[in-house]
Amino acid sequence: MKPIVELKDVVKDYPLGKVTVRALQQVNLALDRGEFTVIAGPSGSGKTTLLNLVGGIDVPTSGEVFIDGRETSLLSDGALTALRLQKLGFIFQSFNLINVLDVVQNVEFPLLLQGGLTRAERRARVHGLIERVGLTGQVRQRPGELSGGQRQRVAIARALVTRPAIVLADEPTANLDSATGNDIIELMREINRADHTTFIFSTHDPEVMKRADRVVPILDGRVEADTYSRSQAVAEER
Repeated sequence: MKPIVELKDVVKDYPLGKVTVRALQQVNLALDRGEFTVIAGPSGSGKTTLLNLVGGIDVPTSGEVFIDGRETSLLSDGALTALRLQKLGFIFQSFNLINVLDVVQNVEFPLLLQGGLTRAERRARVHGLIERVGLTGQVRQRPGELSGGQRQRVAIARALVTRPAIVLADEPTANLDSATGNDIIELMREINRADHTTFIFSTHDPEVMKRADRVVPILDGRVEADTYSRSQAVAEER
């Protein structure tokens, strides 16, 4: 079975005045469907750049990025937008909710962009996810009326509402206290187990790493060592 995400010899450069900054250096990585993976490293290590490439938000300077077998740099703008809507869900550390919309409207928004469902079908899916993330009592509240943990739950529901194969989460616990952050990771872990959704996190939080099946260490734009399975590492320690 082909990997659902694959990076081959990926380099990403950013021009900064007369200087070129290399954010990723010859990255090779393959992730299977249903993996719960952490891209781990300090700030500035290249984690967010890697997620942006996987999410089709950016393109590599050289090398290839494949999502479900399709090379992203070969897609037209329309095809890339369709791929993001159909295959990918995004969870940002800043939540990126629309402040003038309530919980239901925020979660429903990607379905309006995607199209294809009736209003009744959209609402049934939205309310089902809102119940799943534990926010049935907050459906008419706007983001400014919610706690950080509640806003992150809205962001999770919004990311899942299109039923994506892959969910990308950029430092999803960065703005949360430890207890709320643990609850959020456990919620995503439950969804991963139940729906076999592929989750890819960027983080430098050791508590998040402990919950992952697989950790990919990155430093200065390089995958530092062979990727490894946490379950295998635990077994070896024993």
